[in-house]
Amino acid sequence: HTIGLKADGTVTSAGRGDYGQCDVWSWTDITAISTGAYHTAGLKIDGTVVATGNNTSGQCNVSEWTDMIAIYAADSHTVGLKADGTVSAVGNNTYGQCDTSDWTDIVDIGIGTAFTVGLKADGTVVTVGYPYGNLKDVSNWIDIVDISVGASYVVGLKADGTTLTVNYDSYDRDVMSGWSAIKTPN
Repeated sequence: HTIGLKADGTVTSAGRGDYGQCDVWSWTDITAISTGAYHTAGLKIDGTVVATGNNTSGQCNVSEWTDMIAIYAADSHTVGLKADGTVSAVGNNTYGQCDTSDWTDIVDIGIGTAFTVGLKADGTVVTVGYPYGNLKDVSNWIDIVDISVGASYVVGLKADGTTLTVNYDSYDRDVMSGWSAIKTPN
């Protein structure tokens, strides 16, 4: 399914919605959206979160969340970043991918199929969940300014414009490691 955020804070959807993941027509005051395989989460202007779709693992149990500044949805878990740098997570926790309650000073998050990655204000990276390949190696990264996460890989952008990667599969993502002169985020 595909979800679109309109300028007026409403949301539109298209595609397969057999779990209710496209039932976003009543949402208002939305500032950000994120989709998992069969659920959709929306961040409201007031820092609360709404979610719809498959809730088999509790990935839509976000109604109590407040003070959020960002949300992230994956296959079966949802993660929220609070203004104070702490993190909330709900959903499938089979591999510990929701064990983020002790994280602090987080400025960005990425989530994969069964793991969660957090970028700390000091440029280091933390991770919980399924240890795809050498995923644990991200804990050695320093001077990271941005992260990008896929189903089974993580890319870190260093302050000097070079990249680091870890991955589980063989889809040439390792070639991204060591790229240089990559534009850092604003």
